[in-house]
Amino acid sequence: MVGSRAHSLYHHSAGRHPVVARRGPRRPARPPADHALHELIALSRTLFGTPDEVEILRLAMDHIAAAGPYSAEAGYLKVGGDLVPSPRNGQMHALAVSRRVRELAGQDGNVTVPGRPWGRALGLRGPGGLYGYLVVTSRSRPTKAERSLLATFVRHTAAALSVAFAERRRREDALELRRLRDDRTALQLQLISVVAELGYERAVHALMADVAASGGGEEAVTRALHRITGLPALVEDRFGRLRTWTGPGRPDPYPEPDPFRQDEMLHAVAREAGPVRIKDRLITLVRPHGDILGVLALVDTRDETDEHTVLALGHAATSLALELAHLRNLAEVELRLHRELADDLLAGTDDASAYARAEAIGHDLHRSHYIAVVQWSNRAADKSFTQTVGRAASAVGMRSLLTRRSDHVVLIADDRPHARALYEALARETGTRSGTIGVSGPCDSVDDIPHRYQEALRALEARHHSRERYGTSFFDELGLYRILGPGSGRRELETFVQEWLGQLIDYDSRHHATMVETLSQYFDFGGNYDETAESLGIHRSTLRYRLQRIRDISGNDLANVEDRLNLQVATRVWKIMLGGPG
Repeated sequence: MVGSRAHSLYHHSAGRHPVVARRGPRRPARPPADHALHELIALSRTLFGTPDEVEILRLAMDHIAAAGPYSAEAGYLKVGGDLVPSPRNGQMHALAVSRRVRELAGQDGNVTVPGRPWGRALGLRGPGGLYGYLVVTSRSRPTKAERSLLATFVRHTAAALSVAFAERRRREDALELRRLRDDRTALQLQLISVVAELGYERAVHALMADVAASGGGEEAVTRALHRITGLPALVEDRFGRLRTWTGPGRPDPYPEPDPFRQDEMLHAVAREAGPVRIKDRLITLVRPHGDILGVLALVDTRDETDEHTVLALGHAATSLALELAHLRNLAEVELRLHRELADDLLAGTDDASAYARAEAIGHDLHRSHYIAVVQWSNRAADKSFTQTVGRAASAVGMRSLLTRRSDHVVLIADDRPHARALYEALARETGTRSGTIGVSGPCDSVDDIPHRYQEALRALEARHHSRERYGTSFFDELGLYRILGPGSGRRELETFVQEWLGQLIDYDSRHHATMVETLSQYFDFGGNYDETAESLGIHRSTLRYRLQRIRDISGNDLANVEDRLNLQVATRVWKIMLGGPG
């Protein structure tokens, strides 16, 4: 019916017979642009009056010509995270068009269709994100005005889809609410009979005892609490991060906690004897032996809580306390084993023992590792800060062994840390950016870890003495500081020379050439071509050719101040301290 109504909007005037006016001046014909705009407005009304998303997309594809000389090659709706093609999509180029649309990953982009010199995949977006795509082609390149009309057409279609999606979600939420109310009514009737026989308290206690005995964990507790109360139940850790949620209405994404407000909330709830209502939540703390391990809450937007709900929440908190205390004990044992292994690796230990212990705790020590040293100006390197570093490392995907020293925390990570990810995660955790991280070079063997630990400390120290003292520094990016700073030795000299001259040394060895010697003489004579050529016994043009080959082989630019300095130092070290050629 909607389709026929839209059809009549665009073709009603075409079916009329021309009428000759008898009197008065002849009305001027409507300009093409006004006519297109009129059609677009009429179509927009039809789109917004259509409640079905599939029908909206069909109307848009059928009447794309209202926006200009366009054809709709394909349409897609986003359903359950996937792009579902419209039944009206053509079959001839469907595979190639679908593949291209998915490659765009939500962005607009060009689409190639044979016989069509112009084609675009246009995202249908709204407040809820991407709703779908409209793939439009034209036999001629659209004018600026036609492209503007097309953009308006796409925005109207997306807005209509947004309204339709919102309406559908409202209907689904209403049905879900009705179902939940029906379920809750049924459960309450069931509980009334249990109360008559055993008493409500005994029934709840028995249910939670069964949950604890089953070993179902936190999710089993929230699931049982939701069944009893009919309200969404959730568990957060003590820092406000969601661990499990049962029931409708879960925020996605879940709000990032504010450390200051979280501490305020914990203290406010801890001062009360029972559950506390904060906004739309009824909250109780999970704290066996006085230690706060987490938060158990019910979401009660309608303020329907009664004494039975409070009783169920209390029993659930007791069951959850046993579960979280058990998990905490396991975590502390695992953390102690991790820390003991990390301490031994930093001090130096035998390979066989280290590999066996690492395997026992699920850490692959055979991978290349990096040592990261973390220091925050307003935080002591205590147990709490060590746990904070561990959480931040896990949040950015770092698999590591963790330990601490008097003023810093040490991570033995199985991959090179990202330049900023760990620092940014710690800044969010601590609420301040006044921290420094030093990272070593790669470590490929167990017995190399103590040396790499010293590199990480030197990178940390270098950062402290730089103009930007907060952030992350990598030892292998320190340049000359690696050989000039305290603690450097022959190993650092060899590494520095290999980094800057390694390719030239290898080239000389393979081709019996003298590229490194040429570069050394060039620096010794202050870059003077004539004197360098004379000392080497070659022509000036030959020297120029060699210097160009040095640039090509090493990838370093002699005109760059930093490259030139490092190369000059490397040639001096190569000649004086490492023995020069051979």
